[in-house]
Amino acid sequence: MGFVSLLVVALMPVVEVLLVVLLGAYLASGRCNLLTAAARADINRVVYAVFTPALMLASLARTVTLQDAISWWFMPVNIGIIFLTGGVLGWVVVLLLRPPQHLRGLVVASCSAANFGNLLLIVIPAVCREDGNPFGSGDVCTDRGLSYASFSMALGGLYIWTHTNSVMKRSSELYRKTMITHDVHDPKDYLVRSDEEPCRKQDAEEDDGDEEEGDVVSLPSESSSGVHEKLLAPLPTTGDHQRSGCSNNTSGNSMWDKLKHGAHQIVEELTAPPTVGAVLGFIVGVVPWLRSTFVGNDAPLRVVQDSLKLLGDAAVPCVTLILGGNLTKGVRKTTVSRWVIAAIICVRYVILPMVGVVVIKSARTLGFLPPDPLYQYVLMLQFALPPAMSIGTMAQLYDVAQEECSVIFLWTYLMAALALTAWSTVFMLILAA
Repeated sequence: MGFVSLLVVALMPVVEVLLVVLLGAYLASGRCNLLTAAARADINRVVYAVFTPALMLASLARTVTLQDAISWWFMPVNIGIIFLTGGVLGWVVVLLLRPPQHLRGLVVASCSAANFGNLLLIVIPAVCREDGNPFGSGDVCTDRGLSYASFSMALGGLYIWTHTNSVMKRSSELYRKTMITHDVHDPKDYLVRSDEEPCRKQDAEEDDGDEEEGDVVSLPSESSSGVHEKLLAPLPTTGDHQRSGCSNNTSGNSMWDKLKHGAHQIVEELTAPPTVGAVLGFIVGVVPWLRSTFVGNDAPLRVVQDSLKLLGDAAVPCVTLILGGNLTKGVRKTTVSRWVIAAIICVRYVILPMVGVVVIKSARTLGFLPPDPLYQYVLMLQFALPPAMSIGTMAQLYDVAQEECSVIFLWTYLMAALALTAWSTVFMLILAA
């Protein structure tokens, strides 16, 4: 496969995404005004509660068997390494560049969570259809590639809707608590105040009613490392804070409350609709009698599987349209700096792919991977993907950094055309060696 063919293969899925984004931007513009802010918020709720769970369940149930799950055991480890490495690098970006409070969760999420499913479902079959590809004949390669991509999408969704969802939710809560503490109604006003007044902690301590808030609010004077710890810590709800305000005087009660809050948050994230859909799909796929009941032309309940697939197919276009709609505001006004965007691009398309080469070559040397080169190619490609589009859904759900998220997505997906092409070539050369 030559460089020009690889360029076309890498460009096509990205161009498809950009075309739908442009359509969403037009529908949300003042000239059309069809995709309003309220409409985008409502569609996001449907994507979160219906389309994404259906997509997870249908894909896993159809493509993953028990034997596949056993032989592909390294893929969840690989995605975990990506999240860990990307999260640490995102934390370093926050430490060095110190973006505004409401962007810190977005930076960590953009560096750690990748588009593990949607792009792979488009890129892998496109690679398999190219003549002279190193992965075998088109039909066999496509079937195997779709199985790998579906498994990647489900596993990535499980990570994204637990870890990344928690990071974005906590970022939104901390930002709102900070604004309330500083009596700020306009986010831009808070950014000005945070520059002019490096420390407001004493003012908060003078007010006895604000003592409870002082324990959880990230003030401008606090270190970025403390902010990152708060982003990754379990998120107490407002009601929990009110119930536990008096118990902070006793360390035992405070510890017990923290444990209860943490357990409640973990249960809440694990019972999120996308996570439940992924778990159910995995169960249906690996249990033979359930799989034969729902999957296949002779399955008695195949209509359920077909209905879920029909719903799941709506997830990608809806999320991409909303992304374009948010972009209409993000282009005109955004607080994200060019250095933050450049840092995210560097993490996603330079550092992480190099880490991926080292990880996969080491795993192959140690015998952790099946001999299938397509499987190893998918594992490497996971390190070079742009940020997950689900981050945009979370930004819309929690009403935090929506415009900035759209701008980051615009540049990262534009750069994905060059990055995917270059790294695809490198990965194939490594696997062919």
